[in-house]
Amino acid sequence: MKVSRRRPGGVDSAAGCETAHMVDLDPRTVEPGSLPSAPARALAACGIVGVVGFVAAWTLGAGLVDGYSSVDDAISQLAAVESPARAVMTGGFVAFGVGVPLFAQALRRVLPGPAWIAATVSGLATLGVAATPLGRYDTAHYVFATLGYVALAATPLLASRTLRRAGAGRAANWSVVCGVLTALLLAASAVDPGHGLTQRLGLGVTDLWIVLAAVAIIRRGLPVSGRTAGAVTAAVPSGEP
Repeated sequence: MKVSRRRPGGVDSAAGCETAHMVDLDPRTVEPGSLPSAPARALAACGIVGVVGFVAAWTLGAGLVDGYSSVDDAISQLAAVESPARAVMTGGFVAFGVGVPLFAQALRRVLPGPAWIAATVSGLATLGVAATPLGRYDTAHYVFATLGYVALAATPLLASRTLRRAGAGRAANWSVVCGVLTALLLAASAVDPGHGLTQRLGLGVTDLWIVLAAVAIIRRGLPVSGRTAGAVTAAVPSGEP
């Protein structure tokens, strides 16, 4: 992925221009030396590990609690103070809470814009959920969960803006679909009698987006199709590395 940066000293200072990043998004023109670095790929892989750990925890944890229903009961009940699955589910929250912010750093390197911030907030809010189990800190738990929901849904929506400006229309459209579906399903989980299922579907949609984005970063730098061509220009503060 070719990245050219214009530092403040390289632009017309009278115009007051900020530093700009030009990112070449055409996989056909990517040079071997311009692929994401090994650290960036490792960071992207952390997103996959975080999502897999999270989903595995709620799947395995459901079998440890008598009478628990993945259709009718919320994921957080698995990590409640008196739950026999508390350690497993808390571990899943921590895996997501650590892995997704690390993935966000890889996303930041290859996709200009605020999507990485939303991903980071989603992960950190999940750590807050882990630290405030139901049965002891219910109010704080719900606050962290709501913040995490909003940030998770916002991640693909914010990414879609940069992708669309890059000419990656299909990737942008799918990102919008993922964000909207996540928002609607998680909102519905607050009132749906089968809120366990709608919650899992809502989380799963953008969790899948994170995995696919991570795979794309590892393979070629950005989640765009092989036919996508174009470039995206994003203005960032001059102090941005």
